[in-house]
Amino acid sequence: MAALTGASAERRILVAHGTRSSSGIATAHAIADAVAARTGPVDVAFVDVRGPSPSDLLRESDRPTVLVPAFLAVGYHVRTDVPRHVAASGHPAVAVTAALGPDRALVGALLRRLREAGWRPGDTVVLGATGSSDPHARADVRTMAGYLGEAVGGAVPVGFLAAGSPTVADAVATARLPGQRLFLAAYQLAEGLFHDRLAEAGADGVAAPLGTAPEVIDLLVDRFAQSR
Repeated sequence: MAALTGASAERRILVAHGTRSSSGIATAHAIADAVAARTGPVDVAFVDVRGPSPSDLLRESDRPTVLVPAFLAVGYHVRTDVPRHVAASGHPAVAVTAALGPDRALVGALLRRLREAGWRPGDTVVLGATGSSDPHARADVRTMAGYLGEAVGGAVPVGFLAAGSPTVADAVATARLPGQRLFLAAYQLAEGLFHDRLAEAGADGVAAPLGTAPEVIDLLVDRFAQSR
């Protein structure tokens, strides 16, 4: 893909998954607004459930464009959907950056959300993710669990909601120790059905999605700058 020059002329597009949850959509736009406060305008596209799609936005203009996949793992949407939309648009100058995660920079955000949910050092942590049929994405989630484990001082098992094993409920049941509290860290960006389902897994507390955590915004700003 073509390298971009002239940062002031670039268009910026944040690509998210998409959800039927109005609060989830609002979170995606709030993230984009927080990034835009530091980079200039940022548009939002979705690869599933709702529009506009990345190809919809790319067809609007031939301006050099930086596209950031705001996904926490590099699965089907990042490896297949995003390139397909870029190709279908026929846009002449698009730079696609690395995905949002996994990245050690997100550990601080995960810890903040855990503390907000009542977690304290010594409590067991399980990383709850939506899941994917793509083994690369599942490996990325386990990588992030390793980063989080380094920060909390112990192994952090992974549980998946939609695809992959073990399930979140099974991971919680296996990791629970007698007399010890267990918290779910939500490896999710925004609210929606899948975050709601974490509450059904039997943990003592469930962290909120990462949302507009400062670490998320910092990392996205860095991603947009990668094309320069």
